[in-house]
Amino acid sequence: MMVRVSIDSVRVSLMSQHRVVVLKDVDATRYLPIWIGPFEADAITIELQDVEVARPLTHDLLKAAIEQLGAEVERVAITELRNDTFYAEISLSVGGKQMRIDARPSDAIALAVRAEVPVYVDEDVMAQAAIIPEPDLETGEAGGEAGEPGAAPAPDAFKDFLEELDLSGLD
Repeated sequence: MMVRVSIDSVRVSLMSQHRVVVLKDVDATRYLPIWIGPFEADAITIELQDVEVARPLTHDLLKAAIEQLGAEVERVAITELRNDTFYAEISLSVGGKQMRIDARPSDAIALAVRAEVPVYVDEDVMAQAAIIPEPDLETGEAGGEAGEPGAAPAPDAFKDFLEELDLSGLD
């Protein structure tokens, strides 16, 4: 089963220059942090913030090439977590045929935001690696997305967890 997610945030570790893209289950309060490189983080952030660039970035080029070849990006999916490495697929429609292309999650997400297609995560991956924030001590409910009607902000403990991660040994 696949779980639809949204991009909650792209964060920078305070201890190093590693980046984390945080995906949020759209139907539950579960978050999936995935370590990504700085260039991919910038590519995702630039598109999410609607920043104009003088020349196409790599993911813009990929999207344009797919379109020029008569294909359409349908969705991307984080399909597997094996040996602490996430795997993803880009689903394309080409002349009525379905194709799946192996990709790094960061590249797949950067393409998804440009093609404006949904991002999914396999339920088994969510079960293995998702983080569920602890309930808010005052309300007893888990924190929601900032800006959602009636939702509390994400708990400070979750924010602290992301900010305090020691990534120095990941070279």
